Amino acid sequence: MTSMLLFLGNLGATELVLIFLVVLLLFGGNKIPELMRGLGRGIREFNSAKNQVEDEIRQGMREAEKKPLEK
Repeated sequence: MTSMLLFLGNLGATELVLIFLVVLLLFGGNKIPELMRGLGRGIREFNSAKNQVEDEIRQGMREAEKKPLEK
């Protein structure tokens, strides 16, 4: 998410207005809310999957710490 914010930091107001107008022309006013809902749902699913992977890694590390070292 931070890289996305850094990308948007390089854009000025004129560029953002131009991008908004292009999106409005391509999708129309009725499709934009549906598009944003889909985008939000996708971001939520991505974050959920990322958190699951992080939890699995932490759990694996905890199990590895409990296991005695074998030589």
